[in-house]
Amino acid sequence: MPRLLSRMRRSARPGVVDQTTRAHVAGAASAAAADVAPPPSVTPDPTAAAFFDVDNTMMMGASLFWFARGLASRKYFTTRDMAGFVWQQAKFRIAGSEGTPEDVHAIRENALAFVAGRSVDEIVQASGEIYDELMAARIWSGTRALAQQHLDAGQRVWLVTATPIELASIIAHRLGLTGALGTVSEIVDGKYTGRLVGEMMHGEAKAEAVLALAEREGLDLARCTAYSDSSNDLPMLSLTGTAVAVNPDTELRSVARARGWAVRDFRTGRKAAKIGVPTVAVAALSGGVVGGALALRRRNKFPW
Repeated sequence: MPRLLSRMRRSARPGVVDQTTRAHVAGAASAAAADVAPPPSVTPDPTAAAFFDVDNTMMMGASLFWFARGLASRKYFTTRDMAGFVWQQAKFRIAGSEGTPEDVHAIRENALAFVAGRSVDEIVQASGEIYDELMAARIWSGTRALAQQHLDAGQRVWLVTATPIELASIIAHRLGLTGALGTVSEIVDGKYTGRLVGEMMHGEAKAEAVLALAEREGLDLARCTAYSDSSNDLPMLSLTGTAVAVNPDTELRSVARARGWAVRDFRTGRKAAKIGVPTVAVAALSGGVVGGALALRRRNKFPW
């Protein structure tokens, strides 16, 4: 696997590959980095599995936002750095666009720049602490129960998320799941370079990761199930024999209705109203809150 990741990292340098190839590289890297868990304690069903999105599907809000908040409290960057980018990303999402090509390029190039020079062990330790402090209480119990049904049937369950693979794996392990497919960053000599391997785990990259993992693990995708709240995940949802819309956005709810997919909504009216507006901005953070905040800080010469 190290040689594979090394080749993919070299090919994923800025300007070398187009977006489709970056998505393929990101998916292959994420699948290569995914955990190989022991067989379930029940009679295993080796060719069936389930894939769960995290943000607003398994967890209320965006995992990357809570990760960034936890890192800000540890002085990795300031909360002031985040404010302008949150607004910019919310504006992009409301308008139905991630912005200009220059904006998207900046997000990709800076998405993990905040950990450049930091050791993997340091970030893994911080990730575990941040999950316990800020994320554990935000897991949707209904979605967790859906995942447990697959585990009880002997099927493996993976999270598929734009959040860094280190944090994604911790969330999966805390929940007792098989593992996770997440955004992979380049590592040299045990430290992050601040560059991504391919693309963020978003849209087509999620589908590529699931395809690569299915090939590696011998899964029959026709017997697998995918869960998400967002129309951005239609490439992944369309891969599996069964798709379930969980706490769906308007577009996904419409697609689910048209395709006969099941819809599970664990939000109460009051809770949906409470988190609805922040979710627009917070979900946008999955596109690179930290990178945008870092770019904003650099542009305005904010101190750490």
